[in-house]
Amino acid sequence: MGPVSAILRRALVVTAFGAAIMCVAAHGSKARAAEPGFLTFGAGIYDFSDDSTGVLSVEYTHHSGWIWKIKPMGGVLLNFDGALYGYGGFGLDIFFGRRLVVTPSLAVGLYSDGGGKDLGHVIEFRSSVKLAYRLASRARIGLDLFHLSNAGLDDVNPGANVLMLTYSLPLGPRR
Repeated sequence: MGPVSAILRRALVVTAFGAAIMCVAAHGSKARAAEPGFLTFGAGIYDFSDDSTGVLSVEYTHHSGWIWKIKPMGGVLLNFDGALYGYGGFGLDIFFGRRLVVTPSLAVGLYSDGGGKDLGHVIEFRSSVKLAYRLASRARIGLDLFHLSNAGLDDVNPGANVLMLTYSLPLGPRR
């Protein structure tokens, strides 16, 4: 199999996995329906599987979802080597009880390596899964694990894996 076939196979697996999660989440829960928008602050390790450095991020998630409660989100991250990544995409909250929230998300954005790792292209895709504990105030404390990749847009595609501790501040009144 050539590189194009491998990329298409991976894209199919990710799409099927995402569709399965969305179908499960479509049944909904009372907790998810009442969630506000969030401003999420993160700090952690950028490229932990290679040449690691620190990273900071800020992300906004809108309060209202679209199909199956998929919510628009966007953010910016800066690593300690000067790389900057701005992105926009969609996420889906999946509740396990009232407190545990898993949020898979997909995004696309623009990347500048600054003095850091060359990811091969200015366009980079972000696939993420967050695991968070929802406090009584609706704030969330959690972990965000994600991968940045240009998905084969360039011959150079080393990717970067990121792990962050996050705090999500709820925005707006309780609904």
